[in-house]
Amino acid sequence: MSNATNKLPKLFIPGPVDISPETYQAMCQPMIGHRGGDFEALYASIQPGLKQIFGTERPVYLSTSSAWGVMEGAIRNLVQKKVLNLCCGAFSDKWYGVSQSCGKEAEKIQVEWGEAISPDAVREKLSEGGFDTVTLVHNETSTGVMNDLAGIAAVVNEFPDVLLVVDTVSSLSAVPIEMDKLGIDVVLAGVQKAFALPPGLAVFAISEAALERASTTEGRGYYFDFLEFDKNAAKNNTPSTPAIALLYALKQQVDSFLEEGLENRYARHEKLNGMIHAWLEKHGFEHFAPEGYRSKTLTTIANNKDIDVAAFIKALREKYNFLINGGYGKIKGTTFRISNMGNETEATMTELIDALDDVLPEFL
Repeated sequence: MSNATNKLPKLFIPGPVDISPETYQAMCQPMIGHRGGDFEALYASIQPGLKQIFGTERPVYLSTSSAWGVMEGAIRNLVQKKVLNLCCGAFSDKWYGVSQSCGKEAEKIQVEWGEAISPDAVREKLSEGGFDTVTLVHNETSTGVMNDLAGIAAVVNEFPDVLLVVDTVSSLSAVPIEMDKLGIDVVLAGVQKAFALPPGLAVFAISEAALERASTTEGRGYYFDFLEFDKNAAKNNTPSTPAIALLYALKQQVDSFLEEGLENRYARHEKLNGMIHAWLEKHGFEHFAPEGYRSKTLTTIANNKDIDVAAFIKALREKYNFLINGGYGKIKGTTFRISNMGNETEATMTELIDALDDVLPEFL
């Protein structure tokens, strides 16, 4: 059935993703003060579910910002000597630039876009000495590469004074993240991707070792000061005025995740991801990410058929009002991306695939 009667398209882009009516309804709760018992009760009610999603016993902090705020904050709070940025795409590459802009000494492991980070390469670089922090983008949204989180975490843990900071922006809640078990020091995410919330909120947890490091770091600022977050979390609160409507939405979504069951949620994302994989293989497209390192929340498709990607996306929107993405940064046009994260179901992905099948032939 055509979706073209709606003015705005249904989003199958890598974020923001579609928001459910239940989430919008949750955001319409009456406003409350953020320095009182009502807010503290709301904050506390979200913590148990978030801890399950993060795989941690640590507090999960709520930041009214994009994930980049916490990503920069991690650099300012934790890097005292030198940071190693693991770079394999647009967002991981940018973290290296952010490290430098914060005035920190930084080096990087750089691989070609579409490749994954090798744990052995991380070990070799850390063995040179001088590093105290490593940054990793778990699921590189620009390339569709999901890095070996467990393997890289195990390597970093071989170096006792090195902390590991992990961006899970497009993977948290869609695949298992076991912060405590893997010995990760910071896990962070924005909520506009797999959490399927409107943008404007970041969630993150930090280890005791990271908190201790931050306590001896000068110039860490105020808005993203890890110690301020920790001090306020002890009172079920935030250092500065939070986006209260988004916290209502976060509670609604976290509750829905637990109702579905996290294992069921992971399995659903994998199944829907496989549907897109089957579609691209059916039409002779190639994966941009290598086998064994492919995201479960989106698919980056190599344009080996040399179609007019921009025209294809435009036609899909005009006929069905579905929106997919035409690639990011330097691989725009040579790739395109389709998301299956958040609230998508077998039925919604089937509707998209039927539309793709209908529109594609005129571009081949």
